[in-house]
Amino acid sequence: MNQNLTPLYTGLKKHIDRNPIQFHIPGHKKGAGIDPDFRDYIGENALKMDLINIGPLDDLHSPKGIIKEAQELAAEAFGADYTFFSVQGTSGAIMTMVMAVCKPGDKIIVPRNVHKSVMTAIVFSGAIPVFIHPEVDKELGISHGITTDSVQTALDQHPDAKGVLVINPTYFGISADLKKIVEIAHSYHVPVLVDEAHGVHIHFHEELPMSAMQAGADMAATSVHKLGGSMTQSSVLNVREGLVSAQRVQSILSMMTTTSTSYLLLASLDVARKRLAMEGRELIDKTIQLAQSARRQLNDIEDIYCVGSEILGTKSTYDYDPTKLIISVKELGLTGYDVEKWLREKYRIEVELSDLYNILCIVTPGDTPKEIDLLVEALTELSDRFKHRDPGQIEETAVLLPDIPVLALTPRDAFYSETEIVDFNESAGRIIAEFIMVYPPGIPIFIPGEIITEDNLAYIQKNMEVGLPVQGPEDPNLNSLRVIKEHKAIR
Repeated sequence: MNQNLTPLYTGLKKHIDRNPIQFHIPGHKKGAGIDPDFRDYIGENALKMDLINIGPLDDLHSPKGIIKEAQELAAEAFGADYTFFSVQGTSGAIMTMVMAVCKPGDKIIVPRNVHKSVMTAIVFSGAIPVFIHPEVDKELGISHGITTDSVQTALDQHPDAKGVLVINPTYFGISADLKKIVEIAHSYHVPVLVDEAHGVHIHFHEELPMSAMQAGADMAATSVHKLGGSMTQSSVLNVREGLVSAQRVQSILSMMTTTSTSYLLLASLDVARKRLAMEGRELIDKTIQLAQSARRQLNDIEDIYCVGSEILGTKSTYDYDPTKLIISVKELGLTGYDVEKWLREKYRIEVELSDLYNILCIVTPGDTPKEIDLLVEALTELSDRFKHRDPGQIEETAVLLPDIPVLALTPRDAFYSETEIVDFNESAGRIIAEFIMVYPPGIPIFIPGEIITEDNLAYIQKNMEVGLPVQGPEDPNLNSLRVIKEHKAIR
């Protein structure tokens, strides 16, 4: 196939160039009916491209024309048998993966540090999660991947599982031995589903971790918008036939997808695929070099540590993505959130993520040495400012990590159970009926059905105290939690 072609984007432009008279939605009619200030700011071409699934433009729910051609080109580029475009982000693609293999009562093996979309799919599908505890880095205070040993043990104990879900790579760019995990799962005839939200680029450069399709996985939900150059909310779902049915995947993805699909997002997927296929290796090569240069400079700054290849070598750190800059700031006596705010206020720098101990910065083909120099300059100033403090002012930073709670009910049963509201400080020992997470990265501290512990309540409070975005519960102030209602004996 000719990867230089963009059938969807090109077809869309041809349709717009015909200047058709539109008696269909959207109601702004090429921008004529929209707020003039908004139109002037984003431009008329973007509004002309904001179309719907009329005949000449194909239909994402049943593609037969330009969308079908674009998806076939993407499948070849990603090494998949089928590729489906998603305008519901990677969350929609992840939910599709789980629901394509699980029905109520089916088991699915998942790391406990999965994104909330996985747990949402488990609630929707009625599947029973079999949790693998991820390896935890006690120096950085982050979770890594799952090990081949843990997958082997889980499948030995639950050979009837309908799927194994793997994060490749993690939000922080760390990969497990995915190829070996796939081999183990396939020996049980169990499909491997991969959350590849942070790994669209790894398929296109040999120095990066192995991609899901290269490793032989059965499905991979991949965020093209995060690191691949498409627009926010646009992703792909790559499928290898055999243990899963592409037709069932298409059917479920359609159930999860709006009927008013955005052609701006779809066209951006088409052109991003072309660029990755035609120029990806060269662009990513420059990106890796830029990130490694940043890493060297950051590690020359006192009390700043940027993680590199030295993190490899454990069972859970098989490979890593150097374009992710994990920057530990705990030796400054500051939280990652403190540093995020300081960078925003002093240098107009926005980071990808902050937590209690780190900030995360991503380097992509959209960056140049200018941005890297500014980041290094900013963190150098920060270090200089805080290293001259009285040592008595610096608190010893002990890494606080959340426990993995005990699952007492299936997430679906807990979510739909009769519930009541209790005071946050009096909730320990109760079974929670809602999600609590820090977003980003969106990994739940509690999921419905788990027993609330004092340690995890303290961890949540610590995150709130430093200003990190705790999300999920109905009460945004976390004064109360929704828990399973207790039925007391009648006297």
